Amino acid sequence: MATARSRVVILIVCAASVWSASRWSARLLGERVVLAQSPTFGVGRTPKPEELKAIDIEVLPDGTGLPPGSGTAAAGKDVYTRRCETCHGPTGNEGPQDVLVGGKGSLNPSTPLKTVGSYWPYATTLWDYLRRAMPFDHPGTLTVDELYATTAYVLLLNGVVGEHDVLNQTTLPRVQMPNRNGFVNWEPKTLKP
Repeated sequence: MATARSRVVILIVCAASVWSASRWSARLLGERVVLAQSPTFGVGRTPKPEELKAIDIEVLPDGTGLPPGSGTAAAGKDVYTRRCETCHGPTGNEGPQDVLVGGKGSLNPSTPLKTVGSYWPYATTLWDYLRRAMPFDHPGTLTVDELYATTAYVLLLNGVVGEHDVLNQTTLPRVQMPNRNGFVNWEPKTLKP
């Protein structure tokens, strides 16, 4: 019985603390009450615009979110050699990490080879992935121009673009990937209030 009472007392004390903390933080902000995180627990704050900008890097299949910049496969070869070759091999086929090249026509058998050239439906999502996750040991360190160039080089290795084709925020969304129609159609939707 003492255990049940103790639990009730603890719950009441916790609830009172949360309520008190949320009222205290609301008083600190004066009449303007901003609840950025959890009104229940009274923690968090509204992020600053520069904090939001730093993480608001989403790139959609239609190219929405791509920043200004450009690159060619010719320029991307140097970046790939310095930053990618150790994991993916000189031609993107060797590894030891994921194979990036080949696999066209291999998706229907029981052992598909899922590469950039055989599996990825949108070139823009390759750019987005490289921006967020590569190089593996230092993600997020490639410049925007290096990202366009590296994307172009990987696409060149897969026979998707030419060596001197310029990829930028206008041309990259127009690249037709071999598996473009292998997935559910994507269309941007406008949310209704």
